[in-house]
Amino acid sequence: MIRTLALVLSIVTIALVSSRAWAIDRTFSGSAQVDYFFVPTEKGANARAIGFDGFTTELSLKTAVDFSDHLSATVKVCYGCHGFEADMAYVDYRFSDAIGIRLGRFSPTFGNFNLRHDPANHGMSDKPLPYDMGRMLRRTTWNNGVLPSPFPDNGVELGGTKWFGEGVQFDYAAYAIAGFKADPKALDLDFTQSRQPYYVDNNGRPSVGARTALTLRLAETSDLTMGASAMYGTYDPDNRLTYAIVGADVALRLGSTNVRAEYLVRREQFDVSDPTRFKYAIAPERGDFFAKHGAYLEVEQPISARVGLLARVDGLYRVGNVATVSELSYRSSVSRFTLGTTIAVERGLRVKASTELWKFSDDDAGGRSVAVGMHLSAVGSF
Repeated sequence: MIRTLALVLSIVTIALVSSRAWAIDRTFSGSAQVDYFFVPTEKGANARAIGFDGFTTELSLKTAVDFSDHLSATVKVCYGCHGFEADMAYVDYRFSDAIGIRLGRFSPTFGNFNLRHDPANHGMSDKPLPYDMGRMLRRTTWNNGVLPSPFPDNGVELGGTKWFGEGVQFDYAAYAIAGFKADPKALDLDFTQSRQPYYVDNNGRPSVGARTALTLRLAETSDLTMGASAMYGTYDPDNRLTYAIVGADVALRLGSTNVRAEYLVRREQFDVSDPTRFKYAIAPERGDFFAKHGAYLEVEQPISARVGLLARVDGLYRVGNVATVSELSYRSSVSRFTLGTTIAVERGLRVKASTELWKFSDDDAGGRSVAVGMHLSAVGSF
């Protein structure tokens, strides 16, 4: 991990101090958020066991260099509950606005929220449940969300933008990446393996995916974006177990009001060679997979130049067999209702506060199915 971080920082330093003869333009940006998460319905060690309560920090540092009108390079390092991570290290070559190629390490284009996953780019202290990467309650039991964001990977992506007149914009992307990973005979994806110091594929076979989005300009300050995404691959070393993720998203901007909604589902095979590992009898047909669904709807409404209000409803639903030791059932769900506010202290500095009501379909060890969470955070960007 130290060597990986040193390499990333070295690349950043070289990019920043490189001669002007080599670069037309360079930018350096970043953000940092410190968040305090309090779960008043849980006491002592149990609060820590079901989620990351207390203080957590999310940091991102990014540098980008434009070498010409067609060629650019970007490097980004982030820090969070997963430690230091090489979030980006890629080269872009654009033949035109309509077609370009990206090579290296990047988050493949999927969904709407991943474009806003940095804390400085969204109003809540945490991510929607479909994209949760460790902040949700009972995160270990649920193994995070459907597609934890960001999800950087190694590969190649082809994409671009095509305008039809001045009111219709079409965006597309298609990619081949290393894909998610897990050990042989696994029952679920192991997201930690995607964030190891050695970013290598575990099975030599790429995963593939694509996204398309259509944006309609409704008025000078209003637009509607509709998108669809898909990803498919194998995740075990023997290339026997598959996963497929599909999603749809809608974003509506009406003046200063933003309404966003997304739906994701992941269908994933698991190894059934040992039936004793499962809580339920394995069905003779179609009994070797589960499906995890996730969705959210959020509204963001400024009420003044400095203060904004946010409301979000999100949830997860999982259907399929589970491990014997799991607290989940064959059909399990979690829903969350969040109200929050953001306050701009000054340019580049905001305070966020939110309260969450959680409802689980399965009781925990203490017989509880309802929880309350409270966030207070400060985020700075530059």
